Amino acid sequence: MRVRSTSARALPRAAGLLGAALLALLGAATPAGAAAGDMLSVDSVGTLASDGTVTLSGTYQCSTGGAVFVTSNLRLGQSEANIGDGVRALCDGNKHGWISQGKPAQLHPALGAARVEATLTHLTQGPAWWLPVLPEFLAQQGQDITLVASGT
Repeated sequence: MRVRSTSARALPRAAGLLGAALLALLGAATPAGAAAGDMLSVDSVGTLASDGTVTLSGTYQCSTGGAVFVTSNLRLGQSEANIGDGVRALCDGNKHGWISQGKPAQLHPALGAARVEATLTHLTQGPAWWLPVLPEFLAQQGQDITLVASGT
């Protein structure tokens, strides 16, 4: 009969505890919901320039301090692309407008119906060096829109 050393038996137990601690940290980083004053909207009309640049807009309101951004994705059928690099939000409790512009290379936008998914995201410092930034989703909004030619 083979007898395992104490350290060989402790290794799987330690790995299990480490995994459980990681799951607890990740679960704690997930927000339960947006604060009462957090709000995000998407305008029902976006514009498409002749060079393929898409402009999307809307409003937001937040009071969370730190790094907060509005990001937007444009969906046409089964294809989706991020528009712009994200807009830095000013979270002072007041309502503000946001505008994102971008020329999505992997998406060929056309005039007409589309869908926008926008997110108001707070980036927080992670609990450990290997998890440096965690996103906290303050508000999300999906909106069917119409893309019209810019200047109309």
